[in-house]
Amino acid sequence: MRCLLCESWSLSRICRACREEHLTPSLHTRKILGKLPVHSFYRYDEIEPLLLTKHTDIGHHLYRIMASLSFAPYAKTLGMEEAVAVIAVDDHVRHGYSHTAVLARAMKTAALMPRHTVLRDRSGHRYSGQDFQYRLTHPRDFTLKPFPETKVILVDDILTTGLTLTQAVEALEREGKEVLFCLTLADAER
Repeated sequence: MRCLLCESWSLSRICRACREEHLTPSLHTRKILGKLPVHSFYRYDEIEPLLLTKHTDIGHHLYRIMASLSFAPYAKTLGMEEAVAVIAVDDHVRHGYSHTAVLARAMKTAALMPRHTVLRDRSGHRYSGQDFQYRLTHPRDFTLKPFPETKVILVDDILTTGLTLTQAVEALEREGKEVLFCLTLADAER
């Protein structure tokens, strides 16, 4: 097959040279709720074409590659000893997979436990491509299924306004969970 970025022959959808040149993560941090860090591995504009594949068949492969280059190595550096849940925001399966579940799954270690389908939005609204005003007037309605861990790392694909993560954190805190920090693949802040 050919690399999707440079079109050279490769055994993977993105060749090794392109992974090194275009997908080397550079951690950036923003805060939500005035205190909670949100770490992002890429700037949105650096990987926008790859992010836009999330609702396509090829998206599963590309999200797995990006997760293996960012979330997985980061999880190994954390050195967590007590059990921490890794929760993907609204990990509904669409187009055969959930892009946020792929990211959360890459975090699995002895202490980090991905918990799937526990944080879901019941509002029915689509937020992709919507502006801040739309997001404010159409808040998410998160429900939470029980899980044993009290400490949580929250995972999403893109940080735009921060409202989704803020509402997710609030839903988790209402149930007595402590969100240590949030992780996103990309930050759209310019």
